[in-house]
Amino acid sequence: MANYNAFTDSELILLLNEDNDAAFREIYLRYDKLLYLYAYKKLRNKEEAKDVVQDVFTWLLNNRKEIHLKVCLSAYLYKAVLHKIFDIFKHKGIIKKYAESGEHYIELDSVETDYLIREKDITALITQEIAAMPPKMREIYLLKRKSYLSTKEIALQLGVSEHTVSTQLKRAMKHLRIKLGLVAYLLWILKM
Repeated sequence: MANYNAFTDSELILLLNEDNDAAFREIYLRYDKLLYLYAYKKLRNKEEAKDVVQDVFTWLLNNRKEIHLKVCLSAYLYKAVLHKIFDIFKHKGIIKKYAESGEHYIELDSVETDYLIREKDITALITQEIAAMPPKMREIYLLKRKSYLSTKEIALQLGVSEHTVSTQLKRAMKHLRIKLGLVAYLLWILKM
């Protein structure tokens, strides 16, 4: 069986055009959380954000044979989400505010824009997952990653054993790997 997470977005789209369900699944896994964060940031409503992302993926699946992208897949998906959001705003009568602010502009051909959006969304996702950790685990993880304290320094500061600190750090890293996927987690570690 092919390792679809190693395929590029362009390769996945070509496979999707050929009714390859595994290619669609990989696209979904690759972009679902990032698109949700983007939609949630604009809408500030979890259910609406989920619905928008679901609508975009449903459309993608239903029109898979007709999709011929002239831009990168991620920019296309972000733009599709943005159009759905505008439909919601239009329905709510507040589109003017966003159109005037200029926040809606995305340069479709810009790889740099795509990278910045992804980096921002991955950072937001990681921050959200760190906040969801149990309090002691979060405290230890932040002391290690943000304050750059050693295991010994953390143990002394918190009055716990070094073994406890090591265990909590391992659990925190496992939690992030599971929640974010290995690629996003490694990007986060490398960024620090």
